[in-house]
Amino acid sequence: MHELIVCREKGRFLSEVTAEDISDLRTHPDLTLWFDITGPTAEDFHKLREEFGFHPLAIEDASRHHQRPKVDSYDNYYFVVFYCMEMDEEYHFSTSPLYMFIGPNYLVTVHEEPINQIQETVRRWQSPESPLGQDVGSLVYALLDAIVDDYFPVMDRIADRVEDLEEMIFGKFDDTALESIFQLKKDLLQIRRVVTPERDVLNVMLRRDIRVFDENDVTYLQDVYDHIIRVVDAIDTYRDLLASSLDTFLSVQSNQLNQVVKALTITSIVLMSVAIVAGIYGMNFDYMPELHWRYGYLWALGLMVAIAVGVIAFFRRIKWL
Repeated sequence: MHELIVCREKGRFLSEVTAEDISDLRTHPDLTLWFDITGPTAEDFHKLREEFGFHPLAIEDASRHHQRPKVDSYDNYYFVVFYCMEMDEEYHFSTSPLYMFIGPNYLVTVHEEPINQIQETVRRWQSPESPLGQDVGSLVYALLDAIVDDYFPVMDRIADRVEDLEEMIFGKFDDTALESIFQLKKDLLQIRRVVTPERDVLNVMLRRDIRVFDENDVTYLQDVYDHIIRVVDAIDTYRDLLASSLDTFLSVQSNQLNQVVKALTITSIVLMSVAIVAGIYGMNFDYMPELHWRYGYLWALGLMVAIAVGVIAFFRRIKWL
């Protein structure tokens, strides 16, 4: 699906324009074009190369999945890879790449699946009350800001999940919860692999002399950069909390195992002490006075009970019980 939005000036957008009008429109310096492609085909990439003169390497990167976030500088445009991410109610995490070609008066975005942030940015950009400018720099800022802002709900869900797992450590903690910890650590690692290079991308946009951004745009991009820093810090915090939770769980498991071993040890010693008495009176000798004593049986039982009580009292004294 293709969508072409053309801005003439603040609050005024051209209507009834199609992708076929790009060649004529992009020659007007007073117009700002945004060409969005969802689910691009080989023909779409071929047309982009013909219409805009994009470098084959940039086209190749945009046609491949799992590209690392980056910003590449070409003669009269920039190629940026950024990622959108989301996590549903079941804590299933997913990312989707967004490829941007940023020129003096145009923005081309390419992505495989529909991206909510695209429509949000369109509404924000087209609103007459929006404080945004109508230049490409303001448009890029609005899009990046919408993408990064949606990182925070993901981090909030992760925070809730970490809190739930921490509460389960001292409660009913099973293998499913342990699996959740490792899955969450895996998700955090994946998020960090995306967000950390994106931080570098924004840093480059702020520090490099990129012609499409003026001083006002740089000020707004600084806000997006600050948000990325907050996300990176949150990732590190949650990773540390998960590592601490895992260590605590292993300590609790070890302590529970020690309690079981302790109980088995005490039980074995008590039974072994009683078995000694039974073994003595079970020896096959003719001259054992208690064997023919009227109260010999009761004596043996009483001796066993006394020994068992004595052993238990000893363990209580040393605080094993």
